[in-house]
Amino acid sequence: MRNFNLLISTSRHNEINAKAELWFLLFMMGDEFPLIFRVEFPGLFIALTNLNPKKCIEKLRKMALKNPNFFQYILKITPIEYACETDLNIIKKIVTENFHKVVKKNETFKIQINKRNFKTSKLEIIEHVAEGLNNKVNLRKPDKIVNIEILGNFTGISFITKDDILSVVKEQVRIIQA
Repeated sequence: MRNFNLLISTSRHNEINAKAELWFLLFMMGDEFPLIFRVEFPGLFIALTNLNPKKCIEKLRKMALKNPNFFQYILKITPIEYACETDLNIIKKIVTENFHKVVKKNETFKIQINKRNFKTSKLEIIEHVAEGLNNKVNLRKPDKIVNIEILGNFTGISFITKDDILSVVKEQVRIIQA
């Protein structure tokens, strides 16, 4: 499976339960046929939904706030906008072609890399991908994040804000603190 628009994490050995949980949640939101696949990395799996991945995260966040018991196994869900093979030139091309469509000239950004089973260092990846991107970098509070998820031979890329990733634990903490 090389096409996906959600990356999901769970605790190790709970992948089957988390997949069933995700399927149920996506079905409740109107996707009757989400495709959910395991990957070679423990605690991770991917999904392809016909729902917009960022809007999907918004709805899931509202569900988590309304009823935290819906989330027993899923820990985090990251939206993915572009999927490709893990080739730095392809990744750079996707980022370069879409960067200015998403990141305005006055906005700051950072490149965030999560890599699994890929030997090139994060710094080398960032230097290669960032070449030609002229916006200011802000590593603490960027306006936009270029999120690159390397899963061995395939990669997911998204242009997000910190709120576009659903961390179930953080949402549960917010509920407790409220």
